[in-house]
Amino acid sequence: MFQDFSDQTRPEQGPPRLAALRAEIAAKGLSGFIVPRADAHQGERVAPRDERLAWLTGFTGSAGFACVLSDVAGIFVDGRYRIQARSQTAKIFAQEEWTKSGLSIWLKKYLPNGGKIGFDPWLHTAGWLENLEKELTGTEIRLVAFENLVDRIWTDRPPRPSGPVSAYPVELAGKGDETKRAEICMTLTDAGQAACVLTLPDSICWLLNIRGSDLSRLPVVQAFAILLSDGQMKLFSDPVKFEALGPDEDIELLPWDAFESALETLSGPVRVDKASAPLAISRTLEAAGIEISWDEDPCILPKAKKTPAEIAATTEAHLRDGAAMVEFLAWLDSEARKITEIPDQALTEIGVAKALENFRRATNALRDIAFDSIVGSGPNGAVVHYRVTESSDRTIASGDLLLVDSGGQYLDGTTDITRTVAIGEPKEEHRLCFTRVLRGMIAISRLRWPKGLAGRDLDAIARYPLWLAGQDYDHGTGHGVGVYLDVHEAPQRLSRMSGVPLRPGMILSNEPGYYREGAFGIRIENLIAVEEAPVPTGGDPSREMYRFSTLTWAPIDRRLIVAGMLSDEEREWLNGYHAEVLERIGPRVGDDALDWLRQSTVPV
Repeated sequence: MFQDFSDQTRPEQGPPRLAALRAEIAAKGLSGFIVPRADAHQGERVAPRDERLAWLTGFTGSAGFACVLSDVAGIFVDGRYRIQARSQTAKIFAQEEWTKSGLSIWLKKYLPNGGKIGFDPWLHTAGWLENLEKELTGTEIRLVAFENLVDRIWTDRPPRPSGPVSAYPVELAGKGDETKRAEICMTLTDAGQAACVLTLPDSICWLLNIRGSDLSRLPVVQAFAILLSDGQMKLFSDPVKFEALGPDEDIELLPWDAFESALETLSGPVRVDKASAPLAISRTLEAAGIEISWDEDPCILPKAKKTPAEIAATTEAHLRDGAAMVEFLAWLDSEARKITEIPDQALTEIGVAKALENFRRATNALRDIAFDSIVGSGPNGAVVHYRVTESSDRTIASGDLLLVDSGGQYLDGTTDITRTVAIGEPKEEHRLCFTRVLRGMIAISRLRWPKGLAGRDLDAIARYPLWLAGQDYDHGTGHGVGVYLDVHEAPQRLSRMSGVPLRPGMILSNEPGYYREGAFGIRIENLIAVEEAPVPTGGDPSREMYRFSTLTWAPIDRRLIVAGMLSDEEREWLNGYHAEVLERIGPRVGDDALDWLRQSTVPV
């Protein structure tokens, strides 16, 4: 299995590790030290050697940080991880929600007379430092770039990963790597930039049409790169990773330790992304007297705007994955009936997760799962990024809601789908909340909007039915998704935090939800792609409009829908969607699953 269910950290490890870190802080003459979740590549997934936050605190979520002072230690998470952080960390770590209590506010509270806070410049960006220093203006609190103190006390820290790299087929990418490099070089030339520094692994993999195996769930190679405006490129990583690839006269492969010295030889202006490049890079350039041109990673936007070949490839991946999901959902429905009809029939969350992975494996195309499957029953469904372990595994009971959020990594696409299903007879409260979430999901699916709008302009539309009932959810409505790359891809998002205009070819998730702590969780998720919208009858042809096309095809549990709450337009969309699910997926599944699919897509 790709997924394992072991408990990765133990809260009791926190106190001695925290004490050791405090000893280092004191020995270095600091007042505190910041421990982020990030690595030098600022990605969501990190290698085991970079799991510093989890090693210190026990918290394994994909976003957060800790700040350790001599007498208090805070762990900062957002609303997605509030419940998880509380259960995974020892009480010695005071939990803070960074959207409400930022680090600057916390430092001012606990260091009223000032102090020196250390941080590793390879794990933080120039943008982060600039913002935090601005917030600390007028205080005597100073931020000091320092060696990583966690690494000094982590004596059995794992080695750097060195998984092999493979070429990505140009017929799936839609463009050759030479073409991509030429287009990025033109971007640099037009901006008057002599070079750019690339630090994001998915940008490098996209640019070079390669994929790696350094991280689980994410097929990237960890590397840094310098691209000159004349097309020459230096790639810094472990050369052994690239042995399967042929030589390229325009790309020089160098070891990790050659990176800083190569920076010092550049001629400016050098393009550096203030939001993603480690601060150590800009400080190295500044020390060498090299002009920096602060600008976005030039690969981010072209990577997000998928080519027609990428859209065609991921469409096929989603159909394949949809068939696996239908086989799984048919199996799950059969198992749920046993729970209600057969005494002592047991089904656990781990059992469901294993079955789901096996249905995807049966496609013979699965390269990895896109993330650890979230299988949360009853109260566990209210933990937004719940990861079932051997100690948390819950027996699923009649009357539960079961939330299953999962995805696959296939050569031709990355999938991400959530379905919430009823086990036995659902409660009326479950049905009311589910239908509100469904109405928000349908609203996004049916939406058309003027060119130039961003995710923050659309996010509220999914929340409107919940807001009317005094309900909401503490995560964005959707994130970007790559093609056999990152399941959480920047820069596109459906979120009140995102000002990036949506453009044709971008893939996003559409996943409103509702969570009742200690009781249940609901989320419904499809992936959608931005495309140009045709002018409707009576529409203004001078107004350029966009809409979403659906990529994900699997039934939505009709037992949880209060049909009377749906408008005629919402019901028409749902019935049309289910008709397409039957048409597209029906020919791809076995007889038993097809019978179940026919019953599950009957119009409401």
